[in-house]
Amino acid sequence: MVRMAQDWSLRYPLVDGQGNYGSIDGDPPAAMRYTEARLKKIAEEMLSDINKDTVDFQNNFDDSLQEPTVLPTRIPNLLVNGASGIAVGMATNMAPHNLSEVIDGTIAFIDNRDIEVSELMQHIKGPDFPTGALIYGYAGVQDACNTGRGRIVMRAKAEIEATKSGREQIIVTEIPYQVNKANMIERTAELVNEKKLEGISAIRDESDRTGMRIVYDIKRDANANVVLNNLFKYTALQTSFSVNNIALVKGRPMLLNLKDMIHEFVEHRHEVIVRRTRYELAEAEKRAHILEGYLIALDHLDEVIKLIRNSDTPEDARLGLMEKFGLSDLQARAILDMTLRRLTGLERDKIKEEYAELMKTIDYLKSILEDEGLRMKIIKDELIEIKEKYGDERRSQIVHSAEDMRMEDFIDDEEIVITISHNSYVKRTPLSEYKRQGRGGRGSIGTNTREEDFTEHIITASAHNYMLLFTEAGRCFWLRAFEIPEGSRTSRGRALQNIINVPKEEKIKAFILVKNLKDQDYLENNFIIMCTKKGTIKKTSLEAYSRPRANGINAININEGDQLIEACLTTGSSEIVMALRSGRAIRFNESTVRPMGRTATGVRGITLAAESDEVIGMISVNDSETTVLVVSEKGYGKRTDIEDYRVTNRGGKGVKTINVTDKTGELVAIKGVTDNEDLMIINKSGIVIRIAVEELRVMGRATQGVRLINLKDNDEIASITKVDREEESEEESELTEESTENGDSTSEENTDSNEE
Repeated sequence: MVRMAQDWSLRYPLVDGQGNYGSIDGDPPAAMRYTEARLKKIAEEMLSDINKDTVDFQNNFDDSLQEPTVLPTRIPNLLVNGASGIAVGMATNMAPHNLSEVIDGTIAFIDNRDIEVSELMQHIKGPDFPTGALIYGYAGVQDACNTGRGRIVMRAKAEIEATKSGREQIIVTEIPYQVNKANMIERTAELVNEKKLEGISAIRDESDRTGMRIVYDIKRDANANVVLNNLFKYTALQTSFSVNNIALVKGRPMLLNLKDMIHEFVEHRHEVIVRRTRYELAEAEKRAHILEGYLIALDHLDEVIKLIRNSDTPEDARLGLMEKFGLSDLQARAILDMTLRRLTGLERDKIKEEYAELMKTIDYLKSILEDEGLRMKIIKDELIEIKEKYGDERRSQIVHSAEDMRMEDFIDDEEIVITISHNSYVKRTPLSEYKRQGRGGRGSIGTNTREEDFTEHIITASAHNYMLLFTEAGRCFWLRAFEIPEGSRTSRGRALQNIINVPKEEKIKAFILVKNLKDQDYLENNFIIMCTKKGTIKKTSLEAYSRPRANGINAININEGDQLIEACLTTGSSEIVMALRSGRAIRFNESTVRPMGRTATGVRGITLAAESDEVIGMISVNDSETTVLVVSEKGYGKRTDIEDYRVTNRGGKGVKTINVTDKTGELVAIKGVTDNEDLMIINKSGIVIRIAVEELRVMGRATQGVRLINLKDNDEIASITKVDREEESEEESELTEESTENGDSTSEENTDSNEE
């Protein structure tokens, strides 16, 4: 009885308990002398019509009482509250479900007896546990509904919150079904003390009468998402419920799927309706028979009174009435039991009205017994009434796991900025956090890096993009952009090795953003072009990189002393521009590079000007409106028309693309840009500036360029990227004007030099 009163044990408690009935922490209930109990209203629905011969009765254990063999329940209790038990050689373990969903599914079954289990599951989504929590993955639910057996994974409902001090906390508000909260917290603390769980500084149970709240304080240098995943892996925050739907059907144990259980409930209700109707019909006919006797007596009132007055005993009167008026024994006894007030004219009219109504009821009850469709309608109407009285919202949210549904179905496809540091720390930040400034401004703090670290790559992407990451050693790894932990603009980020299996000794040097790795036509008509520091270039079909592997794959064979530095996604008909640190660049058609296999080395793309020279970047150009943007290490840059670079054969020395001086420093980046884009620049100290490309006027190839960012002493450009132009709000315009006024003004220095 105690369990029937616990709202964390039964989805719909059947007993209303007063006093101590235990707790979810495993506290024992008080002795029975200290508690009181009464049936809940929903429990009374399970006993409805039990006095109308709706179910069979049998003797109890000592033959002192009669007890029902089964209850004439109006609610499918086996489905909504579940059951668990062990017998000889078999056991049962049924999950609880939501009453509203079960009733909807039952009505759908009544309307269509040939309904498939999959169609029923459109109404009954899956189990609905008393403690709420999450059902993680749908495969186990489908197995349980289709076969009667399945393993359902349950996860605690947890959120990651930031405190005012900037620390992160994991807040758990719902735990899996049948988990002892106190034991779970105690076991978690043991794992933390044993160093099997890292990143947790404190655990507190802040639960009260308003609800559950378990707080895990996260250490400053720990990733809250990683800690949460470890909690799911090593503690009862994630557990499973093994469904085994064994039930007695006509006295025989059977394994039932979802449709079978609903079928048996409907058959049970059908039998109850039939037996109840027969009982009510018998009672109605009995009453009608008595009323017929009353009407006969009232029609012969004087004779009846005279016969009764002249009789010596009630028995003589009964026999006299039966003989003279043809009444039955039941009618004669009822007449003798009548009070004098029933002999008035008003009472006579009431008896006639009651008899007329009773005859209508008898006709209706007979029609129920004759029409199965009407009986099914009654079952449906009663179920709808139950739903209106006791139906509620689902507590357990179903979260589809990676095997069931794509993660991007749960994540907004927002524009983000991804930064990767020299020491392989990565983070993503909403693009909206980076406001546009004027050219020559000082920028804003982009990343707080340690002294020995600096931002090496800055990438703009969509959260749903696939990222192909290429290491300097020529290996390729896959990552979805949304899998990168989100951080603030100034946060350090997380170690890339904690996200993908890239070796610590290898650094990410290039990356490609791909929208779809499953569209075969897209894969076959796009290519990846890679180049190395020593000027080698290689072209491979994108299809060769469409099957992600946890440990990565070889993307290009790198010669000793060389390393991969850039990769581009092309359509096969682009033009390629490669740039050297010495300030030279070459332009050639992509068609001059034949496609090769993944493990090939490649061919010569550009010849280095000197032993100390190296390739710093490569772009692919498809649009004549694209201009070539080059940036030097000391913050100078410029745009040049693509047509200023003549098309040559690959392997040449190229032409001058910027006039490299002590003032500008060597070339560090090259990008293809248009007027409707913005440029984001980040220096090694973590400062970021975002400027409009159209602010940079187009210049000749051999010019020095203009200052893009005002660098402090000993600071250098780390990386640049381009982003699509956004609508500029008034607030952003004011910020732009202010930053331009505060920044150092610079003149456009166009020092020409002879083209080589």
